[in-house]
Amino acid sequence: MADFVLVAGAWLGSWAWDEVVPPLRAAGHDTYPLTLSGLAERQGVAAGQQTHVRDIVDEVERRDLRDVVLVGHSYSGIPVGQAAERIGDRLTRVIFVDSEVPVDGGSFASGWWQGQAAFEALIADNGGFWPPLGAADLDGQGLTDEQVTRLVEGSTAHPGATLTEPAELTRPLGELPATYLKCLLDGPEPNDTVAKLLTSDRWRLVTMATGHWPMLSQPTELAQILLAEAA
Repeated sequence: MADFVLVAGAWLGSWAWDEVVPPLRAAGHDTYPLTLSGLAERQGVAAGQQTHVRDIVDEVERRDLRDVVLVGHSYSGIPVGQAAERIGDRLTRVIFVDSEVPVDGGSFASGWWQGQAAFEALIADNGGFWPPLGAADLDGQGLTDEQVTRLVEGSTAHPGATLTEPAELTRPLGELPATYLKCLLDGPEPNDTVAKLLTSDRWRLVTMATGHWPMLSQPTELAQILLAEAA
């Protein structure tokens, strides 16, 4: 049986996995949804990029988890990818859910579609935080009105330093046993960095016909994919 550690993306806490956890546990797996420092019920805790990496590694080591499947959604693919390297032979697989991936020396901000300077200006204009999305930003993502409300009301401002500090990798990410899950309503193809990683024989691609928040829009289907990839 696997030990699943589930890490949601920007603005979210462990609550985002509430509908994914039961089918994983029903299949006999231990499952640990994690809230990163500075978010949700951990608002006010100072956090940089490496804080979030340590949050994940500490969860694995504190609980003495084995056969670990690390799941990183959206932004959290960056700290999850770094943590996957650091837990060594405890790792069974890392699953990136429509996520960013770490690039050594790069950050979430450095890959921002409008450029790093524009993203850093947004953070500075909002007191050092990335403000959450509003309902209008979630159109076309396969979410019901109820799911949109839940996402908007549950989101908290995201600590800017976690988005601007660089990732630190000690070996090529393509050496990790990994699955990349692409959510097709958020774009039909992985980005160029992920596409290159998918040429590794240790990586594989799966897709879902939903938007960027599948733990809300299709939680049962997402759980089934996680179970299949863990196997």
